[in-house]
Amino acid sequence: MPEIIFNGPSGRLEGRYQQGESPTSPVALILHPHPQYGGNMNQKAVYYMYHAFAHRGFATLRFNFRSIGRSQGEFDNGPGELSDAATALDWVQAMNPNSSGTWVAGHSFGAWIAMQLLMRRPEIQGFLSVVPPANLYDFSFLAPCPSSGLIVQAGDDEIVTPIALEKLVEKLQTQKAITIDHEIVPNAGHFFDDHLEPLMKLLNGYLNKRLTGTPTR
Repeated sequence: MPEIIFNGPSGRLEGRYQQGESPTSPVALILHPHPQYGGNMNQKAVYYMYHAFAHRGFATLRFNFRSIGRSQGEFDNGPGELSDAATALDWVQAMNPNSSGTWVAGHSFGAWIAMQLLMRRPEIQGFLSVVPPANLYDFSFLAPCPSSGLIVQAGDDEIVTPIALEKLVEKLQTQKAITIDHEIVPNAGHFFDDHLEPLMKLLNGYLNKRLTGTPTR
């Protein structure tokens, strides 16, 4: 997985990029948890999501938000990180001008940023949102959510409250023209440290369903 450096809104951004299998391969962008609480592109769930897409032939990019690793800039509590993500998506799309589709995935804070990016980029056709922190951040911008996707809940999440996440899912599932799948990993904590295998079983199952069946956008 080649290391890359590309220009971001506040300086250089560090990433890892896997080229797709063909010039028309779809692209995927993977976003990591909160930068001020240890979040980075090498966390296990982020790493495994990256490879889930790469193994399916996607042109896949994960990167460090500003202030993390070799990425320049200072933490901006959301707006700057959203700009970083938009720039990263621009970069991977420029590398793949004939791409057949676009997906985003995020873990925790990264899921919040991914869902905001989803609202701004109509070309995104699917998403993986792992433990979106619905009790910590405002998700009311998803009105309506423009694409179908999967939301994953951790059964013993110590950060995201079940009721907040379930209310978010219920709200999105009432919207027409999209399908929101909701899965729970029993007994898992927020970072899935001892539950990566069941997490990836859910994510891989969802990707297999979406990519081999009829898209439900």
